[in-house]
Amino acid sequence: MTEPSFHRPFYLVVEGVIGVGKTSLIQRLARLFGAEALYEPVTENPFLAKFYQDPARYAFPTQIFFLVTRYRQLARQVRPLLQQGRSVVADYGFLKDPIFARLNLQGDEWDVYWQLYETLDERLPQPDLIVYLRAPLDQIQRYIARRGREFERNIPRDYLARLAQAYDEVLDPRKRDDVLLLDTTGLDFVHRSRDLKTLVDAIRQALARRLLFPA
Repeated sequence: MTEPSFHRPFYLVVEGVIGVGKTSLIQRLARLFGAEALYEPVTENPFLAKFYQDPARYAFPTQIFFLVTRYRQLARQVRPLLQQGRSVVADYGFLKDPIFARLNLQGDEWDVYWQLYETLDERLPQPDLIVYLRAPLDQIQRYIARRGREFERNIPRDYLARLAQAYDEVLDPRKRDDVLLLDTTGLDFVHRSRDLKTLVDAIRQALARRLLFPA
């Protein structure tokens, strides 16, 4: 059963550290809200496994590949769907790209990357609401192990910790009024319906406010 329709099509992004449950949540949100689900093509990056083995060597090509493929997908799908009157829920947003890039790029590589990112970002529709899922590292590592992607098994805990800190800094709801922070510590919204309802209720209320009173 779907939720009652909002008064106009919306664009909602779920963000958070690797393995926090973004894809699982948007699968359920798409069904409940009658929206189109948009998934990040993670496994298509040919540099990603090499990056986890040798970050210094493969950081720039990995990041540029992500930047281009993310932009291409969002540019080709989000605006046309909204124009057709169809809402969109995505398990990533374009703003995640510089979060990762800032951890992995320095000097001239970062400067080149940032100029390209800003140019592309201006051309994309911006989300009505960004749902930021936060969880403790132990919980995140359990989720990563559970889904069993081979290239993610050896991600250092220190890298995940730095990534979590970067997300906290960029998606601070005290600095951005389009961010809804949801602490999922101890929640299992995949297997427990009451936990899913807690998240969905908070998202529905925040989205309704954003659509009625946009910044």
